[in-house]
Amino acid sequence: MTPRLLLRAWPRGLALVPGAPSRPFSTGSGPDEYLQHSIVPTMHYQDSLPRLPIPKLEDTMKRYLSAQKPLLDDNHFRKTEELCKSFESGVGRELHAHLLAQDKQNKHTSYISGPWFDMYLTARDSVVLNFNPFIAFNPDPKPEYNDQLTRATNMTVSAVRFLKTLRAGLLEPEVFHLNPAKSDTDAFKRLIRLVPSSLSWYGAYLVNAYPLDMSQYFRLFNSTRLPKPSRDELFTDAKARHLLVLRKGHFYVFDVLDRDGNMVNPSEIQAHLQFILSDNSPVPEFPLAYLSSENRDVWAGLRQELVQGGNEETLRKVDSAVFCLCLDDFPVKDLTHLSHAMLHGDGTNRWFDKSFNLIVARDGTAAVNFEHAWGDGVAVLRFFNEVFKDSTQTPAITPESRPAATDSSATVQKLSFKLSDALKAGIAAAKEKFDAAMKTLTVDSIQFERGGKEFLKKQKLSPDAVAQLAFQMAFLRQYGQTVATYESCSTAAFKHGRTETIRPASVFTKRCSEAFVREPSQHSMGELQHMMAECSRYHGQLAKEAAMGQGFDRHLFALRYLATARGITLPELYLDPAYQQINHNILSTSTLNSPAVRVGGFAPVVPDGFGIAYAVHDDWIGCNVSSYSGRNAREFLRCVHKGLEDMFDALEGKAIKT
Repeated sequence: MTPRLLLRAWPRGLALVPGAPSRPFSTGSGPDEYLQHSIVPTMHYQDSLPRLPIPKLEDTMKRYLSAQKPLLDDNHFRKTEELCKSFESGVGRELHAHLLAQDKQNKHTSYISGPWFDMYLTARDSVVLNFNPFIAFNPDPKPEYNDQLTRATNMTVSAVRFLKTLRAGLLEPEVFHLNPAKSDTDAFKRLIRLVPSSLSWYGAYLVNAYPLDMSQYFRLFNSTRLPKPSRDELFTDAKARHLLVLRKGHFYVFDVLDRDGNMVNPSEIQAHLQFILSDNSPVPEFPLAYLSSENRDVWAGLRQELVQGGNEETLRKVDSAVFCLCLDDFPVKDLTHLSHAMLHGDGTNRWFDKSFNLIVARDGTAAVNFEHAWGDGVAVLRFFNEVFKDSTQTPAITPESRPAATDSSATVQKLSFKLSDALKAGIAAAKEKFDAAMKTLTVDSIQFERGGKEFLKKQKLSPDAVAQLAFQMAFLRQYGQTVATYESCSTAAFKHGRTETIRPASVFTKRCSEAFVREPSQHSMGELQHMMAECSRYHGQLAKEAAMGQGFDRHLFALRYLATARGITLPELYLDPAYQQINHNILSTSTLNSPAVRVGGFAPVVPDGFGIAYAVHDDWIGCNVSSYSGRNAREFLRCVHKGLEDMFDALEGKAIKT
């Protein structure tokens, strides 16, 4: 099983992200450098977070077999069942005991954290398409603020404010409030801040609030994934004060924080960005950025060549920069163009290894493209939401603001790299590979306008379950089968939790899909509605189990990792074609819901798969799908739309059109 099969790590929806309060007061005479002034310290709950549970082995086996049932015929299922029995009573039991013992000795972390970092960092595939997703911002509600310079300045300032707020411990802790009227109040916050960190989680739990793990947040800034032979490294230098800006394949740096850690005046940041935008230099003949899209071992070798060629100090500036701001020289035409631009671009104007690239196109369309090894969606989406809110509600500059009268030519440093013939050849080869790979990718989207969350909840159905059911129906309609499906779920409610997998393809979705796609006229409206309700209930159970660390994927992954680490022959269970098949995730899905998000996307995780980013809004459903040349994304979306139409017809008591 290759690492790329296991990668999606966005939380299911953004109910987890609390609304940030507006900045209550300003310090000093300049603009407030903090987004928030939380009275509860940012990391207050971290020490007392519960540990990620290791499921019982027998539960994992049962869940695994339930997920296999819709994918296998009776013969194959019986063979897999036998392998599960022998694994559970033999080598699996031993490995499980070792895993429990190891977990007991490492109470500071979770059983999945180390193996999961390893999975990402040892992957040798390019991070582009295989790992880095994107999330695009909605436009600024005030049209004139979508000017590229204005928006880039405001978003940069808001991002630096976020950094300062986080590091000062003034960022509101990340908490999932089940009863906000009790827990998301000033009175509760004043009380909980007095509770020692070692007990604070329990105090929140008493009022039905669930603090989330924030251990990944420090890697948001000044961080880069460094290519190394066999296994990459995560590098962070929190002392660095400069921003990295990419434009037309050129690299620029300037300080956004002064020596005392204060933010540089927004009008100066505006002046420096204006200076960069006025540089008329053509794209370099050998744009260095292509190297960050290479196979990791190839890139590691070329990076070594760069270092030995006298570029070490310059590379250090790239690696340690607060983040990477990419200024694109074109407006965005439509959603498809937006997805391609933000997911991969043309390869010249992204540093894919940075923890994140903040991209701003000429018309102000903005997005974040992030590297996945260091962290998951909870941290990125919190940052994303706060930056959108701050830059649109309390922008640092207006379209009329004049840039500071400063000599940017003395402050902005344009980085230059010494390139040997070997490096030039490496860049040319990387470009060729990049261009060839991007040509095979298709991205398309739909908006289903008949209804969304509000209607489905009135029908007592899980909106997420209905969306997932539509994907099952679509694949069955298009290709005549039920296939391995992956939906990511955050386990951030636990210390160093990462993600778990929800397996949306079930015996219930298979039966329901077949009824809708193959024989709708043979079932009454009541029967169809009943089948949908069954799917919804079961999906809700799977989602709840996954969020509580009670899936089967991470447990089996950890046991397999342990077997390899201990030099044990790989158990037969992992050699079973059924195990290979369920981890070949043809439908890889992830959902996002936030007022700040316009659209998100990622590439398929297998060559013959679909990458499905979707959101169920109050009164519509959006879906952004990617595929390689072996699959037809547009036709799949047509089938998704048909599935949704049929389900809405059934719920409204209308006859289903064949």
